[in-house]
Amino acid sequence: MLVLGDAHAADPDNRAALVNAYDDAAADVALQVGDLEWYDLPVETWFIAGNNEDLDVIDALRDGAMLPEVTNAHLLASTAAELSGLRIAGLSGNYAPTKFDRPCSELSGGRRRHFTREEVDQLAAIEDVDVLMTHEAPTGLLYFGYDPGCGHVNDLLAALDPDLCLVGHHHRHKEAEIEGCRVVSLAPAWERYYTLDPTDLTLASHETPD
Repeated sequence: MLVLGDAHAADPDNRAALVNAYDDAAADVALQVGDLEWYDLPVETWFIAGNNEDLDVIDALRDGAMLPEVTNAHLLASTAAELSGLRIAGLSGNYAPTKFDRPCSELSGGRRRHFTREEVDQLAAIEDVDVLMTHEAPTGLLYFGYDPGCGHVNDLLAALDPDLCLVGHHHRHKEAEIEGCRVVSLAPAWERYYTLDPTDLTLASHETPD
């Protein structure tokens, strides 16, 4: 199973690197942790929305619409999917404290990129999650002179008790055990891609070819 960090594939060079990762991995299914920005993908890919996306496309995917510019892209938005014997769940969006307690229906324009309490609660009710994908990191994973993590992700780790959590957004590879879960912040797709063994959740890193 191919695992991809942030892609920012609206940029042509980043898109070329993303395609190279798909080609080199030769996997038949992929996971991606947000800031995808291109939805015409080579193989079936389950992704979460990041804070940089075509939000009209994301809204359409939330509503189950079929779009001509979308191929093989499946959004996880406080939902889960069964893949290769694993239950994969995802939280789309990033955190904004001033928007968190507002209903999703009240978020408009660029604010649609944020997740809300109702989405966190919806996700926390899902059972038997093996792998959780979030765009925001939990607290205790990264440090940039401050901890950029979001405590609501820690709450999800405690509620869902997944074996593995894959994190985007920060463009840096870092691993830690948090709330009893192995949490991995992924490098961006133009630097490296990962492969996940679904039998034991071994995550291997590979340099993205030019």
